[in-house]
Amino acid sequence: MKKLKSHFRFNKQERSGIFFLLLLIIVLQCLYFYFKNQSPTIGNNTLVTNEADQERVDSLLARAKEKDTTKTYSFNPNFISDYRGYVLGMSPEEIDRLHAFREKGKFLNSAKEFQEITKISDSLLHAIQDNFKFPKWSQQKQRTATTASFVRPEVAVAPKDVNTATAEDLRAVNGIGVKLSARIIKFRDRLGGFMDSSQLYDVYGLEKEVADRAMKLFEVKKPPAIKKININTATASELSKLIYIPYQLAEDIVAYRNDNGTFNSFEELSQVEGFPTPKLHRIALYLSL
Repeated sequence: MKKLKSHFRFNKQERSGIFFLLLLIIVLQCLYFYFKNQSPTIGNNTLVTNEADQERVDSLLARAKEKDTTKTYSFNPNFISDYRGYVLGMSPEEIDRLHAFREKGKFLNSAKEFQEITKISDSLLHAIQDNFKFPKWSQQKQRTATTASFVRPEVAVAPKDVNTATAEDLRAVNGIGVKLSARIIKFRDRLGGFMDSSQLYDVYGLEKEVADRAMKLFEVKKPPAIKKININTATASELSKLIYIPYQLAEDIVAYRNDNGTFNSFEELSQVEGFPTPKLHRIALYLSL
């Protein structure tokens, strides 16, 4: 018993220490219960939303989403390159059918005709046809019987050199009026002269049927003397002087040449992204190696 009592004998310092320890425990317990009762919303996981901050966050998220969205642009399906066809999801066979059709000098005038020529699936046509942009003249191809009854008859004229024909001469062709005759002459002047009468197919707004009629009355009797552009030495600025080659395409041609070496044939130009391959044989008339 005496040994047990010895464990409960403390000196003054030990008693003071035990007292402060108990006091500290009581204070901590009181603080715990106080803050627990004062913060009931923390236990319920209730959050208060700042509307102004939330609106700012929503705006930033919308901008980020808009930047991540892939933009699509309208294009004329008559001039789809191998690369663009691949990006659109067309097979090599479908792209080849389109190019074979265009090499005949023909143009597509509707999404339905595009599918008939390329044999693409309905699902692919539905996915890409909203971005098709055909020239305005193709939308006016169908004419009413009333309009057709007033078609001006063709005037028989002696065959002329298309490079010396005047605007009045050209208007003798049924389907060529003031605007188209002026456009043909402007196109001819920018080229420096037609090298082949089939270049009439390249005049914007001139329908194939009208061009066919014009080529029955006009031909290149004497090709113009022009200085051909060397595609292995010309700068982008020099290449872009040819109406068929916009400046961006000219830069791509030079970049391709720098990466792959000189061109050994004009057919290699088809490897340059965006090059109008169906017109290659006409463009080559103004180029040299």
